[in-house]
Amino acid sequence: MDINFNKNEDHNKLLVSELRKKLAQVKLGGGEKRIEKHHTKGKMTARERIAYLLDEKKPSIEIAAFAGEGMYEEHGGAPSGGVVVKIGYVKGKQCIVVANDATVKAGAWFPITAKKNLRAQEISIENRLPIIYLVDSAGVYLPMQDEIFPDKEHFGRIFRNNAVMSSMGITQISAVMGSCVAGGAYLPIMSDEALIVDKTGSIFLAGSYLVKAAIGESIDNETLGGATTHCEISGVTDYKAKDDKDALDTIKNIVSKIGDFDKAGYNRDKPAKPALNPEDIFGIVPRSRADQYDMREIIKRLVDNSDFEEYKEGYGKTILTGYARIDGWAVGIVANQRKLVKTKQGEMQFGGVIYSDSADKATRFIANCNQKKIPLVFLQDVTGFMVGSKSEHGGIIKDGAKMVNAVSNSVVPKFTVVIGNSYGAGNYAMCGKAYDPRLIVAWPSAELAVMSGNSAAKVLLQIETASLKKKGETITPEVEKELFDRIKARYDNQISPYYAASRIWTDAVIDPLDTRKWISMGIEAANHAPIEKAFNLGVIQV
Repeated sequence: MDINFNKNEDHNKLLVSELRKKLAQVKLGGGEKRIEKHHTKGKMTARERIAYLLDEKKPSIEIAAFAGEGMYEEHGGAPSGGVVVKIGYVKGKQCIVVANDATVKAGAWFPITAKKNLRAQEISIENRLPIIYLVDSAGVYLPMQDEIFPDKEHFGRIFRNNAVMSSMGITQISAVMGSCVAGGAYLPIMSDEALIVDKTGSIFLAGSYLVKAAIGESIDNETLGGATTHCEISGVTDYKAKDDKDALDTIKNIVSKIGDFDKAGYNRDKPAKPALNPEDIFGIVPRSRADQYDMREIIKRLVDNSDFEEYKEGYGKTILTGYARIDGWAVGIVANQRKLVKTKQGEMQFGGVIYSDSADKATRFIANCNQKKIPLVFLQDVTGFMVGSKSEHGGIIKDGAKMVNAVSNSVVPKFTVVIGNSYGAGNYAMCGKAYDPRLIVAWPSAELAVMSGNSAAKVLLQIETASLKKKGETITPEVEKELFDRIKARYDNQISPYYAASRIWTDAVIDPLDTRKWISMGIEAANHAPIEKAFNLGVIQV
């Protein structure tokens, strides 16, 4: 191995170490003191509940662990958005689990909490996955009610989704393990089956204080909406559990009896590990955005037996397309090539840039995968489409539009991994969040933005200096440098993978070595949902 490989390896392993530290902090929720207080009430934490519910020896993945990071500091923060979401297995059946974290503002709903819950429901709907809600929430976080209450993608959409999911035949099970108040009370009752934990669980549209204020009735919360009330008087809930573990055991028993599902029929062979060492990825991905590397070397360390059957290898070289298997699943891979490449006409093409021939190739390959019912995996390290008179005259906009059209209308499941750059329209063409990937994850080396930090800072600097000069201010080189550094620092924060993850523009920041697990579990989930419509590009300029 050369010295550059070793330096890259050190850099990328440090990024993964930082990721692990951040995840460890997030997993503390509201902090150790609040966890202790939670335990004194005889309750398990959200993460403990999920760990007990999921099959111990089966893999699981966490959705949006960094949701809300750095977004609500003036309100004391909302680690993981105050809710934990995982895809795992209950009695061997793949499910998605949503658990309110009552150590974070008593499980109150911030705007990002609603977005995260809606994302969980979206995954359930797209993949027809059973969904389990572990409810322990004080309801909407009132200081921010105007940002969570009335809009289409706000709190109320969740109950609308409950109804739609029920009509689709998607199993929904709720366990009320703490507070469940106001509008939030509809979620468990709109599920197929609802459980409540005795003495700690409660369901009511208005608590005892509000009842007293509204109608003058004096009543305690347990009598108003406790387990005995709802299991023996109102009939609102279906099962009464003596404690958290009893409730979770009941859910396991219910799930164990769910019948089999109709399969989409994606091809799977016996899983095999890559022939080349996946840990080499750390030395291959460059620490500098200016450095090049061969994306084929990454692919060979992600796919079974390191076998990659390349499609149109000699054409459109800044995008790699081809067939492979990941954990046995057949996949079609669309990846940005980060090497400077040479065409047969002797022209050089910049790595990471999409040219007309690359877009044309990718469009045809995506259509082929839809024809063959093969899931698509996009590996992003893209700076955008090629610009300049030659590209414009050659119809880059038309070819780019064809690729975007193919990605948009694809009916096979899509999975996106952001390895490096994800800039501008390149993010769109390579199946960014707006193009409905079933799962989208980023490596710690990723950057998501309209353009790179350097480019954006230079543009913004020109605008700011022009504005200052109009006001008659003198711009010295020192002042210009200070302005540039300040602008770039602000922009660099916004292009961080954690900034994107906090807003759920991606589902997770992951260790590159977990990529195969995410894609495999994602395809297994997608296999629950047979394709219901034909692939059709619509009107397209050829």
